[in-house]
Amino acid sequence: MPARLRVFLNQEEDRTLFELRTVLAVSPKVKDQAEVVRLNSRGWYKEKIAAHFNWADQTVRETLHKMG
Repeated sequence: MPARLRVFLNQEEDRTLFELRTVLAVSPKVKDQAEVVRLNSRGWYKEKIAAHFNWADQTVRETLHKMG
């Protein structure tokens, strides 16, 4: 079984990712990716994030790898 992925963000990084969700010029895909990283940093596992976004677990894992 692969190791659990965990992202750690400082306050500024978290705020930046949160603010990305409100910028109109940012694509919905990037907004979702930013939220995936934020949720993971708050302790959500990929299975819970996948259920929240209605994504496959592997999609969440790939997003975390790409963004990390």
